[in-house]
Amino acid sequence: MIEKRQFYIDGAWTDPASANDHHVINPSNEESCAVITLGGQADTDAAVAAARTALPAWAATPPEKRIAHIEKLREVYDSRTEDMAQAISLEMGAPIDMARAQQAAAGSGHIASFIDEAKKFPFIHEMDPDTPGSMIAHEPIGVAALITPWNWPMNQVTLKVIAALAAGCTMVLKPSEESPLSAMVFAEMVDEAGIPAGVFNLVNGDGAGVGSQLSAHPDVDMVSFTGSSRAGKLISKAAADTLKRVSLELGGKGANLIFADADDKAVKRGVLHCMNNSGQSCNAPTRMLVQRDIYDQAVETAGEVAAQVKVGPASEEGKHIGPVVNEVQFNKIQDLIQKGIDEGARLVTGGAGRPDGMNRGFYVKPTVFADVSNDMTIAQEEIFGPVLSIIPFDTEEEGVRIANDTPYGLTNYVQTQDGARRNRLARALNAGMIEMNGESRGKGAPFGGTKQSGNGREGGKWGIEDFTEVKSISGWAKAG
Repeated sequence: MIEKRQFYIDGAWTDPASANDHHVINPSNEESCAVITLGGQADTDAAVAAARTALPAWAATPPEKRIAHIEKLREVYDSRTEDMAQAISLEMGAPIDMARAQQAAAGSGHIASFIDEAKKFPFIHEMDPDTPGSMIAHEPIGVAALITPWNWPMNQVTLKVIAALAAGCTMVLKPSEESPLSAMVFAEMVDEAGIPAGVFNLVNGDGAGVGSQLSAHPDVDMVSFTGSSRAGKLISKAAADTLKRVSLELGGKGANLIFADADDKAVKRGVLHCMNNSGQSCNAPTRMLVQRDIYDQAVETAGEVAAQVKVGPASEEGKHIGPVVNEVQFNKIQDLIQKGIDEGARLVTGGAGRPDGMNRGFYVKPTVFADVSNDMTIAQEEIFGPVLSIIPFDTEEEGVRIANDTPYGLTNYVQTQDGARRNRLARALNAGMIEMNGESRGKGAPFGGTKQSGNGREGGKWGIEDFTEVKSISGWAKAG
């Protein structure tokens, strides 16, 4: 049993103010694998106070010196990627090969990207050559509360922590209580890298406790949250009394429009993307919209691909998906699968219950529904499991209408060989991100959405900007 009961506050591992044990459950076998402490108000206050005390010196540290600290952190991170992969695999069920290649690697990639962006970020610059003496400064917003989810732990921790460090903010990180072990490893890395005391602090807790305390805290200047839209609304309400900035990266219900002229691998690519990470990705293409001409063939292909997706324990090497994170999530997915059946969608493969031969662990059958109408529950609610809904459409205009008919607006996908159509759809689809023909967005591209998918942007220069205030200056004297 792993015991990680302390918090990282003001540059030291610190005992909690009071005991409040929380068991971390291994989703592969439903057994406790670790115990942490859920913090209380005294722990939150101590971490915020440490960040507030450290703020003036860190904000005044020249950007190049802040970047040097981040470069050291990257060295430490890269030396411990296996520790990170093992922690993530254990706590949230990512298969170990996937944890190495995608989960842990995402952290390293974001750190490297932010180093590049910070070196060219215009922390202070001339506003316009025609307005001499007018300058624009991007200054740290202050103390930031960073609240991160369990599904991509290091992806989200590094997107927030590294951007905040580069901007000159101090911070308190509250990772998900479902995936705290990777965050504790990250805190060890921060300590080894020599980040000044108080700049980075970590307090474990749940949303109702530490999460709410940070959101309402008068000495916190900003909350950056990734998670459900429901929780995002609660955080916004809690933060309103102090008028702090709230940056939200929330859920999604991505539409993947596949036209008759799509490439031969478009359907397979869409299914595998939906199933990756056991479907636990906010940007997963969970609604496959298929043009009527190729609909029947697409349904058949999607069913065949999903049926070949293997499910197994996170500790086993190989290409398979693992369990979903916990019992609550498992039961929610099961209920939504049954609702899809009850509302008249055609079950192509998968369905309710665990895969054959599995009676323990939160394993979900890779599931495909066809003949889904966009008003069905499975087409409107974020399932967050390996469940794909296939919806037919006839015309481009109908496809766009269906795709946009959702409360979410995170990522939409387009598959067509018609370049003019791709360009039209990229503008017509209401989402923060559009990915077409399987091409990934560029390195450092902003990640974020519209509507109930949130309002912030993470990654690249936009991620650093999110943690800054813009100051307008006149009468700036040129150096003599």
